[in-house]
Amino acid sequence: MHQNDLPLGLDALSWVDVADRIARDPRIIVPIGALDQHGAHLPLGTNVLIARSLALDLSREFGVLRAPTFYYGTNSPVSNEYVGTTGITAKTLHLALNELLAHWEDRGIGEFIFITAHRYEPHVEAIAALIPRRARMRVVQVWDTPVDDLLDQQDTPLHADEAETSVMLYLYPELVRMDRAHDCDVTPKQFRKYLDGRLKNPLVEGAGSFGRPSAASAEKGRAIYQRFLNTIGDAIFRTPADTASDSL
Repeated sequence: MHQNDLPLGLDALSWVDVADRIARDPRIIVPIGALDQHGAHLPLGTNVLIARSLALDLSREFGVLRAPTFYYGTNSPVSNEYVGTTGITAKTLHLALNELLAHWEDRGIGEFIFITAHRYEPHVEAIAALIPRRARMRVVQVWDTPVDDLLDQQDTPLHADEAETSVMLYLYPELVRMDRAHDCDVTPKQFRKYLDGRLKNPLVEGAGSFGRPSAASAEKGRAIYQRFLNTIGDAIFRTPADTASDSL
């Protein structure tokens, strides 16, 4: 295998190859997931799988190093009522990522690109509050990308819904159980409470989903996923470093 054809994951490279890559391009993509319930029809690792897929595709396209996916994030208290959902506190997440960041920075990483598909606000805030000493840091919460126009039965993306289920049908159709999908219409106020942790009781009628997963399709998922790639690519990788935003 030619040197330029080597994989870009840290877990697939020797330290010699990593040092060579960093000398040429000091950036690293760090996908951060969460083991969180996504209704009865999607796997607990939905946020892990979407973030990892984006990191792999962006790493390949732009030739940037990629860290192994960090599987555990901070979950909403109501999500923790579901069997198998496993998370860590925002403080623990912040401390763990800060240790990794400091280690990588000491060994030459000059720019961190954190990618997460988990929308719970304390989770995102724990990542955004990381403090590199010298390196630049960008945080991408992928659902900040506008995709409302790609949906048929929802005004905006929710959770385990038309949008997220569509992306999973496109990326991992073998893991989706559409026969178990339950629609659950929620008010903007209810969903806001879910995102910031104030929703105390599960909405039983949705079996953990919010929105209209029954309206999902792989075709919509392909369009949404491609928009993620294009938007992140334009904001982070195709824009000159001195004008690029530190968040998406």
